Amino acid sequence: MTPTRSCVRETGWPLERVLFAMAGTVTLLSAVLAAVVSPWFLLLTAFVGVNQWLYVSLGACPASLILGRLFGLRSTLYARKEVSR
Repeated sequence: MTPTRSCVRETGWPLERVLFAMAGTVTLLSAVLAAVVSPWFLLLTAFVGVNQWLYVSLGACPASLILGRLFGLRSTLYARKEVSR
């Protein structure tokens, strides 16, 4: 019989790590597109920044809600409170 641990590490990346990777990727992509195609792509960079501040201040942004629902990613910073029944 295997003893159960109370601190079992979850597999996969937490929500914050995925959001950080997505934000970095989109920011780099928008910088390249702004340099090569049009400076209007800098608006995409601004959109990423606004969403990062939404996540920091409110604990959720559109990307976090979508990733949480589609892929079941969980936050390590903003733990959901369990509802007792």
